[in-house]
Amino acid sequence: MDRYIQKAVMYDLLARYYQYKDWDQHEKYMRKHKEYVEKIVKSREEERDDDDGRVRLFHASPDTPAIDVYMNGQKILRNMKYKQLSQYMKIPKGEHRIDVYPAGHTSSPILSQTINVLPKMTYTLAVIGDVHRLQLLPILDHPYAPYGKAKVRFAHFSPDAPAVDIALRNGDVLFRNVSFGKVTDYIDAPVNEKLYVDVRVAGTNQVVLSIPNVRFQPNKSYTVVAVGYVSRTPSLEVLVLES
Repeated sequence: MDRYIQKAVMYDLLARYYQYKDWDQHEKYMRKHKEYVEKIVKSREEERDDDDGRVRLFHASPDTPAIDVYMNGQKILRNMKYKQLSQYMKIPKGEHRIDVYPAGHTSSPILSQTINVLPKMTYTLAVIGDVHRLQLLPILDHPYAPYGKAKVRFAHFSPDAPAVDIALRNGDVLFRNVSFGKVTDYIDAPVNEKLYVDVRVAGTNQVVLSIPNVRFQPNKSYTVVAVGYVSRTPSLEVLVLES
């Protein structure tokens, strides 16, 4: 919805700009403006009839093998491997039981948890921690960014890593003192710039991981995630997830 509104406003401004300069351009942008106004109307009609939430799963447990995921006794995902991120699925609002099993087995779940899906909200359910101490962490996503901008947050899912700071190389600290299992708030991100990001032990200049060539695109929302182990394999790494 937000993207449709942004596009409609942009094309209206362009149509006004060209109204007395180039009639063909004016007509072209007016058609585009009307197209997105119609999409806004249709989207609002659909929203009135649809209170479902959206949910996706992220397998972030480094020593847990592939998993099958069940919701209310029904299999919704099969053979999810470490670092795999599912597509969003529409889920009715309300409480749902999530059971996680080793792929291909249904004798005993390795994780069971009840989640509450609010109407029209979007979530990532992250399976985190070591295999014997698994957690299901519901994360509320905000998938849309203001037109022309990007936003980013950081999630710490490395079980044996200390609290960390996330900083631009030779620049500002973006997120401070983030410990395992924590997800920060979103901040505005530079767009279309090649960035070098360092993961540091919190409160120090000790770099534990560097991330070269990070680039955020406009109109998108990102989560930068630390996964893996500091002291063993699979080793610590950073993934950039788009909402």
